[in-house]
Amino acid sequence: MTSIENAAGPGAWFKVDRDVFEAGGAWTIAESARLDQELRRLDTGSGQTPSGRAITMDASGIERLDSTGAWLLLRTRRALEGAGLKVSALKVPDRYVSLLENLSREDKAPVKRKPGPRMGAWQYRLYRIGKATLDAGRQGWNILGYLGRVTVETGEMIAAPRKNLRFAAMIYQVEETGISALPIVGLLAFLIGVVLAYQGADQLKRFGAEIFTINLLGVGVLREIGGLITAIIVAGRSGSAFTAHLGSMRVNEEIDAMQTMGLNTVDTLVLPRIIGLVIALPLLTFYANIMALIGGAAMCYFDLGITIPVFLRQLNEAVSVNTLMVGLIKAPVFAFVIALVGCYEGFQVERNAASVGLLTTRSVVESVFMVIVLDAAFSIMFSVLGI
Repeated sequence: MTSIENAAGPGAWFKVDRDVFEAGGAWTIAESARLDQELRRLDTGSGQTPSGRAITMDASGIERLDSTGAWLLLRTRRALEGAGLKVSALKVPDRYVSLLENLSREDKAPVKRKPGPRMGAWQYRLYRIGKATLDAGRQGWNILGYLGRVTVETGEMIAAPRKNLRFAAMIYQVEETGISALPIVGLLAFLIGVVLAYQGADQLKRFGAEIFTINLLGVGVLREIGGLITAIIVAGRSGSAFTAHLGSMRVNEEIDAMQTMGLNTVDTLVLPRIIGLVIALPLLTFYANIMALIGGAAMCYFDLGITIPVFLRQLNEAVSVNTLMVGLIKAPVFAFVIALVGCYEGFQVERNAASVGLLTTRSVVESVFMVIVLDAAFSIMFSVLGI
């Protein structure tokens, strides 16, 4: 059997003898260029590939190993397996096992599946619809199960608030999701008020009913637009931040460390975010309502010549406390859903950076979708109840 020895530098070497691949020295980025050239000669099957059906990779002689060297080892193993050999083991020093395992997750070759019967265009569309339906049902079921766990933990917190409530973390979340969001929420709400008043006035001018622009603005903002727009902004801002933060903790194995220490991740990471957002979103909604009305009042003044006292008098006749409360009642429900979905998707992140981005996007889409569905359900319920 052919024996191959290589000294790809004073600190790194490998050899193949009798179906055993041995490696040692410093497999680091400094030696990677020379190791890469020699390993490619070995892997191409140019007469140097060892014969036999099984081979053992013994890298226990490696003294130093970084991610580049580990990747070269994994690539060599995959190349040998692609040549029809069975790699029985890959031995490395114990201190490098975790590095090799982490890189191995990213280095897996795609699974080759046998091609099935070719589908027609309509069959493929039907397959995609069915798959999406099953995925949506499975996702909804999992979120419902997570809701049950959060509910149980919330009940335990209410039963023993001094023991389970993390007041400092909750206040921090109120600041991050509420106070820090005031500039963007206020600016967008002001502009929406301007646009809504301008478009309403443009249509009502045809009937000589410009004064009713104030009614349109007040009812539309206080009942629907203010709360809905604020919830969507918060879903894109805070919901995505929840997913990204928890996902980064998953990638860095911080959540695993917390669980190993016996900490309850729902009490520590989830409940402060949910409670903080439930407190902050109604206040943000009220603030957005005021800013939208200010924007509408400015537009009415400059476009229609309606003074501020006239605007306030007509607004007082058009809306009532019930109109304001209808919009504010929905805010805590929206906040709970946004925080729940954001935290749930954060815990689903896999240990790679691509998963963080993917699930952050999914979190925002699901949150906005559920907020709009809930808003429609609230509108129907209030209409049936005559509120």
